[in-house]
Amino acid sequence: MIEILTQPLEFTFMQHALAAAVISSVVCAMLSCWLVLMGWSLMGEAVAHSILPGIVLAQIFGLPMALGAFVFGMLAVLLIGGISGDSTLKHDTSIGVVFTSLFALGLVLISRTPSETHLTHILFGNVLGISQADLLQTAGLGLATVAVLLALRRSLVLLAFDKIHAHTIGMSTSVLSILLLTLLALTTVTSLQTLGILLVVAMLVVPGATALLLCRRFGWMLVVATGSAAASAVLGVYASYWFDTSTGGSIVLAQSAQFALAYLFAPTKGMIPRLRQGRGRRAAPLSTFPPLDAKDPA
Repeated sequence: MIEILTQPLEFTFMQHALAAAVISSVVCAMLSCWLVLMGWSLMGEAVAHSILPGIVLAQIFGLPMALGAFVFGMLAVLLIGGISGDSTLKHDTSIGVVFTSLFALGLVLISRTPSETHLTHILFGNVLGISQADLLQTAGLGLATVAVLLALRRSLVLLAFDKIHAHTIGMSTSVLSILLLTLLALTTVTSLQTLGILLVVAMLVVPGATALLLCRRFGWMLVVATGSAAASAVLGVYASYWFDTSTGGSIVLAQSAQFALAYLFAPTKGMIPRLRQGRGRRAAPLSTFPPLDAKDPA
């Protein structure tokens, strides 16, 4: 057992991979709590897919990949807001139009631009190839995101639960929304090399959804989501080493397994407890669950 835990850590690249995976997963999980509560899960998918052309253009002009990804992530947010605000199209339709168009642009640019970076590394991540400089960048961006989320936690929680009340008491809900979307773009950049464009979407949704099934207070929701994501990162990295599987895919599968357990066995909201409480009657829909309490655990 000790050998199973220690042998992978004898290699420097595995140490970097484990640290980067934990950092990226925890940051994604913390932000996912707000995305799930606010119904912004599709925004996470849109930003993750829309950064592809930014990555390619950054390589063409010799700029940092993170810079190109962040710029196009913010561009996607602005385009979605502009289209949905100035037309009769609904918000989800605007999201679909923008992210599919930008993602297609990225694929075209990749097909016409020679690059040492393989498409699969961009789409699915290359956590085992993370250098010390990449790790420091991931840690710096992740720390900045977490610091802002914790510093403005109460305001962002109120925005998630009652946007009208937040506006009534004088809070700038539009500024907070833009800030949250900016953090979403930054988080996507943080997790890009670890999980890749496609798998980062899962870690921006599944940890928050798992915690929502298990918790009734937002403070505990943050704790459960981040703890669950960190455990998934560790399990995924070790599984990829011992079973020679995709690291990002293994991390997401570990997180999905936890969601499945929560969906089935969560004390109040799980399927099996609800069936038992119903005593054979049709299970209550999710909308009948007691609302999440935004108060701190204390």
